Amino acid sequence: MKQGLKCQRILILFLLSISVLAPIFFFSKKLSDITISFGHKEFVEDLSSVKYRTDTLKLNAIQQDTGEGLKGPTHVVYKDENINSVVSDDAKVDSGVSLLDRNGTNQDSRSHSFEEKGKVTETVIAKSNGRSQPRRVTDEKVREMKDQVIRAKAYLNFAPASSNSHLVKELRLRIKEIERAVGEATKDSDLSRSALQKMISMESVLAKAGRIYPDCCSMAIKLRAMTYNAEEQVRTQKNQASYLVQLAARTTSKGLHCLSMRLTADYFALQPEKRVLPNQQRIHDTKLYHFAVFSDNVLACSAVANSTISASLDPEKVVIHVVTDALNLPAITMWFLLNPPMQSTIEVKSIDDFEWLSSKYGSALRSQNSQDPRYTSQLNYLRFYLPEVFPALDKIVLLDHDVVVQRDLKALWSVGMKGKVIGVVQTCRESEPSFHRMDMLLNFSDPFITKRFSIKACTWAFGMNVFDLREWRLQNLTALYHQYLEADKKKPLFTGGSLPLGLATFYNRMVVLDRRWHVLGLGYESGVGRGEIERAAVIHYDGTMKPWLEIGIVKYKSYWNKHVKYDHPYLQQCNIHQ
Repeated sequence: MKQGLKCQRILILFLLSISVLAPIFFFSKKLSDITISFGHKEFVEDLSSVKYRTDTLKLNAIQQDTGEGLKGPTHVVYKDENINSVVSDDAKVDSGVSLLDRNGTNQDSRSHSFEEKGKVTETVIAKSNGRSQPRRVTDEKVREMKDQVIRAKAYLNFAPASSNSHLVKELRLRIKEIERAVGEATKDSDLSRSALQKMISMESVLAKAGRIYPDCCSMAIKLRAMTYNAEEQVRTQKNQASYLVQLAARTTSKGLHCLSMRLTADYFALQPEKRVLPNQQRIHDTKLYHFAVFSDNVLACSAVANSTISASLDPEKVVIHVVTDALNLPAITMWFLLNPPMQSTIEVKSIDDFEWLSSKYGSALRSQNSQDPRYTSQLNYLRFYLPEVFPALDKIVLLDHDVVVQRDLKALWSVGMKGKVIGVVQTCRESEPSFHRMDMLLNFSDPFITKRFSIKACTWAFGMNVFDLREWRLQNLTALYHQYLEADKKKPLFTGGSLPLGLATFYNRMVVLDRRWHVLGLGYESGVGRGEIERAAVIHYDGTMKPWLEIGIVKYKSYWNKHVKYDHPYLQQCNIHQ
């Protein structure tokens, strides 16, 4: 009996073990088969997707996950002579990959082979062009995303004003996402990793909107209206920006006004005998190098004088004649009393000191009917009276107050004038920021102009000019200048400013100087190269963006700043900084 119970118990335990262990064994075996099968299929699918998938959106998504940054696809333009070599090398790479596949290489090896293929292909392409080529910066995706925003806004305009449908909500949401994703980006590499996914989402919403609003004519009309409105806004903003720049150029800054007031107050606090600058006995010596500067700006005069003296190899022979108006005479004089040149001579005179000018030519100086103070200032036209302003001199170099001298200029006194009056640097190249044609400045529709001047004549620039004052007096060019001035009163012959009158007065009386004597364009948004600037004897900030203004071009300011004493107490007190 006991033996039977024992056998029964053993049988029950055996059956229980089978009922417990058998399901576990069969389930694990099934799970292993499923895992192997699934992994093999997934690998095959991955491999096929790398080789054969052509869906653009999916490829972009893969690039987003695996690429470094968000660079666009590399575009390569092949030359005919290089195509065969590139294709043959590429075929060799493909055959190598296929051989690895047939030999049963694992997934890691295959991934590595595809990376190597890409590297080899890029190397072959670079070698085919004879040099290594950097990746080209692209902005296709940035522009596409901006276009998507425009299209989405156009579709929003089709919906009723009070509409709050699902499509309208989704369009607004996608617009915000794209605008946030693009931000200030200008190239594809600036985009975030999620930007491409947002672009794909936006494209699907636009496709849905296109099915709801299929009227192409209405869309075209709406886009034309949006384009017109955008162009009007741009035009208005450009006009406003131009006006503000002109206003900034004409306005005296607080710092400069403060500096002038402080210097003027200190000047009148001096005794009269202490208001005289040193070395005044040299100002009529014809054996010295004489420079003239006509300005009402203290800092500008200081920069011109400092740069001219520091560049000179014989500073003791340099004489700088500054002519200003009565209002700014005390400030400019006081500045040079506080900051005397080392060995050079500075003379400061007021235009009111020339009594002959107001009595003989007063009406001519007041006849300039322009609203721009740069064109109406008497100092701007004083250059046409140089022989009378400096009657004791035979030769002089005129410097505008917005120039910086970088080389010794004494060689200008050795230039053979050959009976000409003025030495100039021409501005005939269209690529130059200061380029002018004659018909831009003179009215060639009038017979008075066409009989006297050639429309093809080369223009030139004021700013750094050498004058033979003896020849000027012999040819009586000041009288000729007044003839043109009187003719312009009767009918418009010249545009505003002194340059058109200078082109007419000194027509066929110029000696052309090497371009390195005078480089222009630093007062415009231009691309004057660093090498060209550093080779120049004189650089000129012609234009409205003067270096002492907030609107001055930052990359050019350093050449001017190094000749301004920003550590001077007066400049510190008036908050004039670099």
